[in-house]
Amino acid sequence: APSPTGPYAAAAATAAAPPGLTFHDIPGSGGITLKGNVFTPAGAEAGRTYPLIVLPGSWGMPQIEYIAQAKKLADSGYVVVSYASRGFWLSGGQIEVAGPPDIADVSAVIDWALAHTPADTGRIGVGGVSYGAGISLLASAHDPRIKTVVALSGWADLIESIYSGRTQHLQATGLLGAVGHATGRPGPELDRILADFMNSRLDREQEMIEWGRVRSASEQVDRINANGTAVMLGNAWGDTIFPPNQYASFFEKLTGPKRLEFRPGDHATAEVTGLFGLPNDTWANARRWFDRHLKGERNGVDTEAPVQIKTRSAGGYEGYADWKSVGAAATEKLALNDTEHLFTGVNTGADGGVVLLSSALDQFAKIPPMASVPLLPRTFSAVWQSERYGSDKRVRGTARLHTTVTPTKSDGTFVAYLYDVGPLGVGKLVTHAPYTFHGKTPGRAFGVDLDLFSTAYDVPAGHRLALVIDTVDPLYAEYNPFGAQLTFTSPATDPSYVAVPLR
Repeated sequence: APSPTGPYAAAAATAAAPPGLTFHDIPGSGGITLKGNVFTPAGAEAGRTYPLIVLPGSWGMPQIEYIAQAKKLADSGYVVVSYASRGFWLSGGQIEVAGPPDIADVSAVIDWALAHTPADTGRIGVGGVSYGAGISLLASAHDPRIKTVVALSGWADLIESIYSGRTQHLQATGLLGAVGHATGRPGPELDRILADFMNSRLDREQEMIEWGRVRSASEQVDRINANGTAVMLGNAWGDTIFPPNQYASFFEKLTGPKRLEFRPGDHATAEVTGLFGLPNDTWANARRWFDRHLKGERNGVDTEAPVQIKTRSAGGYEGYADWKSVGAAATEKLALNDTEHLFTGVNTGADGGVVLLSSALDQFAKIPPMASVPLLPRTFSAVWQSERYGSDKRVRGTARLHTTVTPTKSDGTFVAYLYDVGPLGVGKLVTHAPYTFHGKTPGRAFGVDLDLFSTAYDVPAGHRLALVIDTVDPLYAEYNPFGAQLTFTSPATDPSYVAVPLR
């Protein structure tokens, strides 16, 4: 990694900072040019240095993405450099999906900023939304000059994000591929990986997994911890591109200063108003995090509970000492006693919604994906329900399904949904997750343990919870041969249940 000392410090100390916003061609790694812009503090003085924040661009976004927030940061005393990530818009190179060239670009931009702006060599932070968040986390593992990271709506585990339950997240991946081709230049490796993934090339599954591991900060958490990087993570409960579970798991592995925030919404919807310069909790807390760890301000962000969550129902933030405490108060097990047989290959109407749209509707209008539970066709779905609750139930954290499945074919897919069912039988989606199996012996039972996507949802008194399982959801790939059947049982020696964390 580049040295935190050297000629850049002297250059920065004598640089005359141009006021306001300036646009620049910034040398990236491997000889490419990155299109970037720089904000410097108003009235920046020659001979004085300021903390530096580098903001890599999101997937498909141009260099002006962060202008509103960059100006606010500069007005509060930062040098801010943002740029369009390689392969997108006018930046050079090809799309590498947070591969080694992207990580080297972050260090190259830091080098350039130290040489051409009044940036302080000892006070450097990186951050971003989505793709920029993923790149920032990975860069912090490789460049010890980076003291703090703010990673919003990003990923720490790329495989767990788009291949959870060994199931391709087709809508999310297809959207990313389409945006990449529309706004950038995917390289041959990316095109091949995407084609193999979308076409279910299981013979190349391990290659795809290894490709994803290289691009996952969770695989390099020891390096981040060794650097002592202060990491703030933020995500939405309903993120249909990077679901929250993988961020929570990564957060628990961090040993340095850390903060985790979860809010209602879908991918990047929690941050989007801030990108337009409007008041925004996520960006306000991001600035507090930078201020504490780059300026040393005692603003209280590090004395608050490190896990801050906002429920999808109503109310303010809830603070917890760590992620495992979120669902630690009590667990209710909904017994799945009745044996259920279902035929595969039919969309029953129970599904996880539409990528980017459904959870945004939940965030802004409190309208999650819904289904009429009594009308779900029982030939193609399995349904178990609790009794009606006499008081409110606050679901917090990760619900887990434990069951036994007997297939009639060796391959298959099912999706488990947890619904809040009102008096009229209309179910509002609380959470869900897909599961795919391969190479099972037809007619032989096997056990399944499946974590549903983490959430925070309040079930009103008089409602009940329902677990629904079917086999087709437009969000995901499915591997159900024609005429296949799944049987869900609850053996006396190993009862089936869904465990719901409550507070």
